Amino acid sequence: MKKILVIEDDQSILAIIIDILEAKDFLVIVAKNGREGIEKAQQELPDLIICDVIMPEVDGYEVLKSLRKNVVTEAIPFIFMTAKSTKADLREGMELGADDYLTKPFTKDELTKAINTRLDKQKVIERKTQEQLDDLRISMTLSLPHELSTPLNGIIGYSQLIIEEFKDLEESEILTILENINLSANRLYRLIKKFLLYADLELLSKDRDRLENFKIGIISNPKSIIREVALEKAKVFNRLKDLDIKSENADLKISEPNFRKIIDELLDNAFKFSPPHTKVEVIGKLLNNIFAVYFIDNGIGMSINEISNVGAYKQFNRRIHEQQGSGLGLIIAKQMTELHNGKLTIQSFPENKTTVTIFLPTNSRE
Repeated sequence: MKKILVIEDDQSILAIIIDILEAKDFLVIVAKNGREGIEKAQQELPDLIICDVIMPEVDGYEVLKSLRKNVVTEAIPFIFMTAKSTKADLREGMELGADDYLTKPFTKDELTKAINTRLDKQKVIERKTQEQLDDLRISMTLSLPHELSTPLNGIIGYSQLIIEEFKDLEESEILTILENINLSANRLYRLIKKFLLYADLELLSKDRDRLENFKIGIISNPKSIIREVALEKAKVFNRLKDLDIKSENADLKISEPNFRKIIDELLDNAFKFSPPHTKVEVIGKLLNNIFAVYFIDNGIGMSINEISNVGAYKQFNRRIHEQQGSGLGLIIAKQMTELHNGKLTIQSFPENKTTVTIFLPTNSRE
């Protein structure tokens, strides 16, 4: 049985709405003013809220503002009831996050149709969310065990070799084995840090206060940062000769650590998924009030279907291509870009050129 909260200070209208909803087998919760409505919404977590706009003390707009600021209640479908039906009134409610409007007086059919439409839409959203979660679980099941076990097996195997063969090993051989252990440990460390960052970004997107702090920052030297990160990454892959960097400067609304992380992850993918002796280009351009950074490689590429399914723990064509990676790098870069009001796009064809582009807002006052 669906639970509906009705916030209405007019007792006669409230009684009529209760009769209609109970006749349709809804469980009705009542709040006689806005303040009580906010409390009931947080306590009861209804499936849908119907709220009058004009109420003393706390009006409907304030109720909606309060509920949309609370992560527990922000997604609850919300329908306004009002005698005011001007475009300005409708726009104000919709901008605050209202899902629908009912203009008084309304009929029984109009009320039930509005409710059923919102509940059906919520079902679709919940189903898609569940599908995404299921897809994420499957991807984690396929990807994470391999990514975790590979460096762990290296650490365990090499350390076991030292223990069992210590007396017979030369000092140079021990050093080589220790270097391999260190390599595996660092790979595992990077994977864990990436996983924790991805999880934190997911939580961050739902926490307005933390998100505002995350977005604080301005840089004026993206050109030097891009060059520094790109050269460092090219050295890791031993591909300095393959790297081509061209960039302009701009004032960007992003902190240096966050900008570095985005550049690092996208360059990591560009080198990882393209063969040695092929060019990797990084181009930074100022386009009006937007700063675009293009990452171009001539690697294995991605199909249209793969691009549309970009997500965490997705490493495509693993059976064909055995590059290390959890698939987290691309989605982390995408999330961080979007959290800074930017955009990430991908243009690619299998076994051909891939261009990943980020668009970030500048600090221009124009």
